[in-house]
Amino acid sequence: MKTKNKMLAPVCGFGLLMAGQLAVAEGNEPVKLGLMLPYTGTYTALGEAITNGLKLAIEQNSGQLGGREVEYVQLDSEANPSKAPQNMSRLVNSDEVDFVIGPVHSGVAMGMLRVAKQTGAITIIPNAGLGAATNELCMPNVFRTSHNMWQDSYPMGKVAYDRGHREMVTITWDYAGGKEDLAAFEEAFTEAGGEIIEQILVPFPSTEFQSYMTQIASLNPDAVYTFFAGGGGVSFVRDYAAAGLKENIPLLGSGFMTEGNLAAIGDAGEGVLTTLHYAETLESEENQIFVAAYQEAYGEMPDAYAVHGYDTGAMLIQALDVVEGDTSDRDVLIAALAAVELQSPRGPLRFSESHHPIQNIYLREIRDGRHEVLSVAHEQLESPDAACQM
Repeated sequence: MKTKNKMLAPVCGFGLLMAGQLAVAEGNEPVKLGLMLPYTGTYTALGEAITNGLKLAIEQNSGQLGGREVEYVQLDSEANPSKAPQNMSRLVNSDEVDFVIGPVHSGVAMGMLRVAKQTGAITIIPNAGLGAATNELCMPNVFRTSHNMWQDSYPMGKVAYDRGHREMVTITWDYAGGKEDLAAFEEAFTEAGGEIIEQILVPFPSTEFQSYMTQIASLNPDAVYTFFAGGGGVSFVRDYAAAGLKENIPLLGSGFMTEGNLAAIGDAGEGVLTTLHYAETLESEENQIFVAAYQEAYGEMPDAYAVHGYDTGAMLIQALDVVEGDTSDRDVLIAALAAVELQSPRGPLRFSESHHPIQNIYLREIRDGRHEVLSVAHEQLESPDAACQM
């Protein structure tokens, strides 16, 4: 036993020395953030806004996370679901990033989630609204700093009914995110007593809407609810106004129809109602500081996508401070992320047990080219996550 103890002492000493050297080495190495976002195509502006918001938050924290410098590895997702597993694997296995941040497109999220489950990579979703990501497919290493389709669209169902609409048409792209969005609106609207007289699905990513305007006019509903985003949102709102529908059939939508698009939409958007978890006109001190800083840094007004990136950065800052920059213990790091509470530009934000944000949803109307907040459509709304088993 004495012989063993004599041998063990130097071995333990060597192990402690190595552990210390590893900790020092990690402290000197940057935190690597893998950004899997669209930098080309329909959703380019969304990917850029998320990236800008993320970098702004970290730059305001001396460019560090937990006292460590930050390295960004940017990879263009191309909003292409078929490339998602390969791209995610590259970030995790080849680039060896500490966190994967993305995507925008819900179809891409499905491919990323498969790799997140296989590898355990800590993944933060700063936009894609696929409900399953924090419900049926939830996992401890996956967080969302944005929304899901249900959370932003469900409150509009009651708003529509309370405004006297009883028969409505809904329209979106024929893909998972769009159909989930319509389903949530339709759930609330029909619960209140309304009727969906037609649901129209447009092939993704088509922005040729003229024929659908004729169809809507022939149906003559009380109002129309829609989900489109990016260039699709611009085209739909402009085509709707050009067809002369806006004056007689009010247009309601997910906030992402007009988010980031106000300048391109122009006068066609005036009077359009949307629900979303952010508006650039929110009067809180946090939002005013954020808007001023974003404008100074990038020369333009921020939108919800920029806030998603900004809050992702704020989340990482808070969690990495708690663990003092140590990313080696995955479970401790996940617990720190789950405990984050923010006073965000969008309002108070915390995370549900499924790692989905609990947040306010605002009713907004476009007035003079701005999203004016009419009311809080639902305060601190938590998304259903009964299917989440973690």
